[in-house]
Amino acid sequence: MSGWHDLQLIETRGAIYSSRVSRAAGKRRGRAVLLHGFAGASADWTDVASGLNARGFDALGIDLPGHGGTTIPAGRSAWGVPDLLRDLAGVTRALDFVPAHWIGYSMGGRTALHFALAHPGAVESLILESTSPGIASDADRAGRRNEDEALATTIEARGIEWFVNHWESIPLFESQRRLPPAIFDAQRTRRMTNQPAGLAASLRRMGQGAMAPCGGRLQEVKCPVLFLTGALDTTYQAYAAQMAAAIPGADARTIPDAGHNIHLEQPGAFQRAVLDHLDRVAAAGGTPASLPS
Repeated sequence: MSGWHDLQLIETRGAIYSSRVSRAAGKRRGRAVLLHGFAGASADWTDVASGLNARGFDALGIDLPGHGGTTIPAGRSAWGVPDLLRDLAGVTRALDFVPAHWIGYSMGGRTALHFALAHPGAVESLILESTSPGIASDADRAGRRNEDEALATTIEARGIEWFVNHWESIPLFESQRRLPPAIFDAQRTRRMTNQPAGLAASLRRMGQGAMAPCGGRLQEVKCPVLFLTGALDTTYQAYAAQMAAAIPGADARTIPDAGHNIHLEQPGAFQRAVLDHLDRVAAAGGTPASLPS
């Protein structure tokens, strides 16, 4: 399999969302929506999409606002998280990915979790990789907004190459320095295609300082949930344990010898964990639903 087969541009409420679709090999068992992390794009999921297709799942990767080929018109001043969730509902409905399993990494995981709370009938299960519930303290969240604003301003002033160099150097991604050069360089190339203005806007509107925390609502999540974290990422292991304890029946797994980005650093283990989860959900009898219009 070669990953994505089809590039789709979907207009919803004036925004144009760039999305990649690939179809199941043989009989379709289900659908999966994949959301990338900050400074990423749907192309980050190419190998994961291939694995899903081989096991009978259609896959949809969506470029989140400020990333990849997705564009928000200048006249639309509001595209905070509530707007984003409405947009994602429109995109998934237009591409017939309702209901679906939602797979999200980091920022994409937070977004998927918020989507499941807003549209529970559209989400068959959640697979959340290196995801936090958001910052609970108002004071801490305000501090993070200030940090994100400072970073956004610097990105706008210094450009994409400065940002990528900076992003690759932060401690959260230290384990990625061990990656084979071809894999590391391919990720760098994808990051370099983003635009400074888009990344800055994403920080201001979708960063952890801007996104409302959902830790107090986790008991409302009724679908099966799998949390995946890397053994080298102890901060997000703690988040996963806390969230799994709050969601009845949720599972938290730690992948050995992986940091924050498991699907990049340990792709085989990530694929096995995802497919095992989907098999278990199917065996338990998933409950397909529809998305309200």
